[in-house]
Amino acid sequence: MTSESSQLRAAARHFARRRFLTATGAAAALAFATGLPAAGAAQAAELDARKITEDPFTLGVASGDPLPTSVLLWTRLAPRPYEPGSGLPAERIPVHWELAHDERFTRVVRRGLATAHPEFDHSVHAEVPHLEPGRVYHYRFRTGRWISPAGRTRTAPRPGSRVGELRVAAVSCQAYHDGYFTAYRHLAAEDDLAAVLHLGDYLYEYAVNATGGARAYTDRRLPAHFNRETVTLEDYRLRYALYKTDPDLRAAHAAHPFVVTWDDHETENNYAGGIPENGVPPEEFLLRRAAAYRAYWENQPLRLPQRPEGPDMRLHRRLHFGGLAQFDVLDTRQYRSDQAYGDGWQVPGPQSEDPSRTMTGAEQERWLLDGWRASGAVWNVVPQQVVFAQRRNVPGPDFKLSMDAWDGYPASRRRVLYGAAAAGIDNLVVLTGDVHVGYALDLKADFDDPDSRTVGTELVATSVSSGKDGADRPTNWDNLTRANPHLKYYNGRRGYLRLTLDERRARADFRTVSAVTTPGAPVTTAASFVTEAGDPGLRPA
Repeated sequence: MTSESSQLRAAARHFARRRFLTATGAAAALAFATGLPAAGAAQAAELDARKITEDPFTLGVASGDPLPTSVLLWTRLAPRPYEPGSGLPAERIPVHWELAHDERFTRVVRRGLATAHPEFDHSVHAEVPHLEPGRVYHYRFRTGRWISPAGRTRTAPRPGSRVGELRVAAVSCQAYHDGYFTAYRHLAAEDDLAAVLHLGDYLYEYAVNATGGARAYTDRRLPAHFNRETVTLEDYRLRYALYKTDPDLRAAHAAHPFVVTWDDHETENNYAGGIPENGVPPEEFLLRRAAAYRAYWENQPLRLPQRPEGPDMRLHRRLHFGGLAQFDVLDTRQYRSDQAYGDGWQVPGPQSEDPSRTMTGAEQERWLLDGWRASGAVWNVVPQQVVFAQRRNVPGPDFKLSMDAWDGYPASRRRVLYGAAAAGIDNLVVLTGDVHVGYALDLKADFDDPDSRTVGTELVATSVSSGKDGADRPTNWDNLTRANPHLKYYNGRRGYLRLTLDERRARADFRTVSAVTTPGAPVTTAASFVTEAGDPGLRPA
């Protein structure tokens, strides 16, 4: 038994199961397991920031969840990011921030003071109010004699306003050990993006060896504590530090506001609600989930309502971009039913087709459908994690479906599509990650009838690095394209998706790089598709 497992099991035994399976109980168990006081439970002393002798801004800066009159600014102080505690004492540290109209900060419009608390690993989440809608701002942080790199962010347009064009990007799945984050370097150079939508698997729990896996470093060696699976709060915090020291990821965060949601690997592969992939006791897994969720919030540009309580964190939320687009960000991991038939690709049957099964949980499903009924947007966009459309693995009657995707929850998918139709949602776009490939799919009223009505569009963003270099035509390309006539595009290279919306159409550009196992590959537009407002269905651009 590893020391990390022993620590988790000791914490789980310390708390009765009934007490543990509440947010309060899990938070207490998390504190017990890590020696971490609950937030606000202790008043740490304040550090004189002038005593910080090494650059504390090694993890860069970020912004997120743009609203019409406010932005969220993030940083985390870490002079020694690869060490537990990041080279800082368990003391509060004052951090100044400023927001300006220009990148030279000659026209500063807001200044403020935030506190980097040791309880949250010296992360800073500064909400800046009273801003002008629909404009670009520049920001930076300062503590002691140190000034952070500058970031660029932007507010959302005024509510209900007419927006001529909106451009966003979508990314997913960035396994550090599978290659370089070259796609992010190109994404950072994109102009006029309102946001980058991260659709999950921001990090992976798997071990990273001393040479960075497929990165095959020759100029450095990573510490041994990265060469194990993440289980404890310290493990997850260190893993985020490893990822965020990547210069291309830092560049993308500094260039654009991010809207993030998780999938499974931020905690553990293919977990479902409170059920782990491996057969550990549920209280032990929920303690791990609490640690993972806390580290996720600490390391992402998220607002206060998303701060977790124990193993629970409300991540689904809604963003508006004038009258043009409503974004309903989903969490398809925290509330789902367990995968049918033991997970994997299986023949569908009564277990997967049980009408009580849910991908989103009842409350989130109601929230989504209610939001659609109230929507006046031209485009209703749903950033979420796993493939929504049907994907048969082979042509003919002997097909299998992925039990981890919406194919394993067809009743839940039907309720969502019926809800969209009942709400009069004409222009539905689902944005997806997870599968390390790019797809463009028509959403059908009945996937078993290729001639049924097309009711929307699904665009799947390929991975940033997961799966290593990939190929334009993966080995199952022929089977998948023949088995699924609603699949209009399939490419297995790494990269990102660029989505442009206006009142008449949506355009998707699949941007890919030729390699990630070596740095510096160029980017190209592998394919482009459009769908017209009021006439769902993808066509080559």
